[in-house]
Amino acid sequence: MSTIELIILIYSGLMCIPTLASITRFDQWWIRGFDFPRIQISFLIILAILLSVFLYDFSKPWHFIAIGVLLLSLSYQFVKIYPYTYLAKKQVFKFKGSDSSASISIIVSNVLTTNKRSDKLIQLVHDRKPDLLLTLESDERWEKELEVLEDEYRYTVKIPLDNLYGMHFYSKLQLEDIKVRYLVQEDIPSIHGYVILRNGEKVKIHCLHPMPPSPTESETSTNRDAELLMLGRDIDCEKEPALVLGDLNDVAWSRTTRLFQKLSGLMDPRIGRGFFNTFHADYALFRWPLDHVFHTKDFTLIEIARERNIGSDHFPMYINLNYEPTAELINEDTDQPDEEEKEWAEEKIKSANPIIPKID
Repeated sequence: MSTIELIILIYSGLMCIPTLASITRFDQWWIRGFDFPRIQISFLIILAILLSVFLYDFSKPWHFIAIGVLLLSLSYQFVKIYPYTYLAKKQVFKFKGSDSSASISIIVSNVLTTNKRSDKLIQLVHDRKPDLLLTLESDERWEKELEVLEDEYRYTVKIPLDNLYGMHFYSKLQLEDIKVRYLVQEDIPSIHGYVILRNGEKVKIHCLHPMPPSPTESETSTNRDAELLMLGRDIDCEKEPALVLGDLNDVAWSRTTRLFQKLSGLMDPRIGRGFFNTFHADYALFRWPLDHVFHTKDFTLIEIARERNIGSDHFPMYINLNYEPTAELINEDTDQPDEEEKEWAEEKIKSANPIIPKID
């Protein structure tokens, strides 16, 4: 084996590690971290394949085996990200009407606690004029600086915290039966309640920001997974229209988020429309979708966009939806969880020892 063959073989082996790690169900942060950069991993695998094609002479059987393994690894990664490409079928239909009385527009923005450019977010809100604004990582300073919005956003829920999990919710539309919950951890809040559309329809809302698996915050993904799966399990999408929004600290294509969709029956309007990578705003080559809005089948999509940089490490997400019950007949169904997936979800929830056993 020549030196160049050895180098390519080692590189190829390293490129298979993310796929092998992703297949497992271990929840250590460094293993679950491989769920995030699937786009980047795919490009690195393609590079390994190209190097192999050009530099192997294919005189040895292991040359073919090595490329075959790389192709399998690339196929796995592509299957995961494929739904979020323009090649896939759209899960949520585009709104075709003109009546705006049933529409609801939303900005979700992880503002970054240390970010001093609140003026950028305020200007974005003035430009976009959303019905709802959810800020994450917002503390008392952010709360004070966003007070200028309250003449227009009369309904508010304020949870200023200095632990990176503060949350503020501003609404032009009437809010009802709002509850602040601490589902899994005593210092990580979530918001639950109803927003009343202009046509009088009540829509259930859930605002989340679970802790990510990382060496500085949580050694495992257990609590994050449990919070998402609890909500997915307890949402009754047949009973009432619902929205789930926030920085979920998980990518759209992970096992947990996909199972959350299966359990809840909620739609992801990004499917068939693009990645909408919101993090990290400062590094163009290292971005993935962490900020989400999911909804029940009775909505169609007016617009979805990743917004401009506001000085945070996250780009804000904007979405405008229209509530129309007949959309249930045209929107794509989500997959149903099998028994093994339901058991895995319950094990995850139980292992996190949630503070609230059921979300109402």
